[in-house]
Amino acid sequence: MKHEDYDDAEFEDEDDFEDDGYDDRTQFAYDDEAEEEDEVEYYAVRPNKTRIKKEIAAIFAMAEEISALAPAHIAEFELPENIEKALCDAGKMGRNAAKKRLLKYITGQMRELDVDAIREKLARLKNRSAHGVREHHQAERWRDQLLGEAGNAALTQLVSEFPEADTQHLRQLQRNALKEAKEAKPPKSARLLYKYLKQLISDTGHSAATEDAEPEHDLD
Repeated sequence: MKHEDYDDAEFEDEDDFEDDGYDDRTQFAYDDEAEEEDEVEYYAVRPNKTRIKKEIAAIFAMAEEISALAPAHIAEFELPENIEKALCDAGKMGRNAAKKRLLKYITGQMRELDVDAIREKLARLKNRSAHGVREHHQAERWRDQLLGEAGNAALTQLVSEFPEADTQHLRQLQRNALKEAKEAKPPKSARLLYKYLKQLISDTGHSAATEDAEPEHDLD
């Protein structure tokens, strides 16, 4: 199926998901007692359609989640070109019927891949993103403390927790940022201070395990 044939996607509604490719399948199992007698009796086991439907719905939800990522992040999944392009296209669409058809097409294509591997990559990406948010909030708090009334004490504490920090550089940025704020100038040094703190936290791996929910007001 070509990427351009989205409107003719294999699945027209959710019920089609559960039937696709499974009606003619037959699995075999054997009776334990018969095996003991060296006589294997085979019987057909119909797929559990409820389970299949849930699995497909999970893939659909995962495809929708991936489509919301930036194209650079979608590329990290190293998916076939037609799926990657479809995911990027879906990310540009609003919540409409065309997007739903496209996501069903993607779901059908992804079913042929190693879904568990894709799911693991998504989990790692989400974890990395959450880690970045924690680093952001931690750097933001340190910056605010350094520029607060107890700035000197905050600097002492920061250097204690981050021995790798360049104390002289931090003190200079702190002074410049306070001076700019006093003179109502653009917060250039405050931005530089935030960037330095963010890099320091990232490089040393001292990001806090948990963060308080605070509104973001990054100057960067």
